Amino acid sequence: MTDGEANVLVVGSINMDLMVRVGRMPVPGETIHGEDFRTNPGGKGANQAVAAARLGAKVRMIGSVGRDDFGRALKQSLAGEGVDVEYIRESERSASGTAMILVDQKGENSIVVAGGANFDVTPDDVFSREDLFTECDVVLMQLELPLQTVRAAIEVGRRHHVRTILDPAPVPKQFSDGLCEVDILTPNVVEAERLTGHKAAEERVDKIVASQLIARGAKNVVLKLGSRGSLVICADQHFYRIPPYKVLVRDTTAAGDAFTAALGVAVARGASLHDAARFANAAGALACTKFGAQAAMPAAYEVKMLMDDQPTK
Repeated sequence: MTDGEANVLVVGSINMDLMVRVGRMPVPGETIHGEDFRTNPGGKGANQAVAAARLGAKVRMIGSVGRDDFGRALKQSLAGEGVDVEYIRESERSASGTAMILVDQKGENSIVVAGGANFDVTPDDVFSREDLFTECDVVLMQLELPLQTVRAAIEVGRRHHVRTILDPAPVPKQFSDGLCEVDILTPNVVEAERLTGHKAAEERVDKIVASQLIARGAKNVVLKLGSRGSLVICADQHFYRIPPYKVLVRDTTAAGDAFTAALGVAVARGASLHDAARFANAAGALACTKFGAQAAMPAAYEVKMLMDDQPTK
């Protein structure tokens, strides 16, 4: 993969994660003691923006935070990572998005997300910033914004012949085929199962799942298989299985965001989808070696070191 310039536009969510570690999950009506409370910048859109910036891309973001302490901290954190925050507006009616996370001693978590200002991002916010689409190579999107806003971003991206990449998470109850009409769809196995009704578990079924998403409108699908690597399948039904990288897993939070961001950066630099998926596998694996979301996003040199240390075909 080349190290050329990559201009990435993220249309996505921005949250403050409120995390508490507990010995076990409480049952309804129970109060238990927790420890190690932390506030960490998060949100799938912001995670991908930080990941892309750390990988050397020029990143702009369309989003919304509240006019509150969390909002100011979130914008400051993104700016500190090199993300252009000029187009992140401050909502006057909603608080910043938050995610309340309980993590037990086994590493299992329970999460409640209050979208807040993220739901104030409208199609008009996209259409009024159409010039940003003409200046980028790739648009990254997720589904923590209103679905009509994501559809608007897909529409504008296609209009300007910009590569569009959708991470279909979280999968909504009302998922229309129009959301599949992107250049690259990047579900994980759980999301793919919810979208198709088939469980991705082994090579034959993986291909069937990805092919069904192609039939629904995606030009290409990169299926994130976790410890099994990833599967790339194109509209012409050519497919490539990309092997995983072996790392010591500490926390899988936001590994999928690191993967999708890395895929977008590589594609923006002109890499083939096969090579881009290899790069993304490495970035996603490295994100599992550290705790947290944005704090775990790897730098470009770390990805290169892992790929050099574990060369794959």
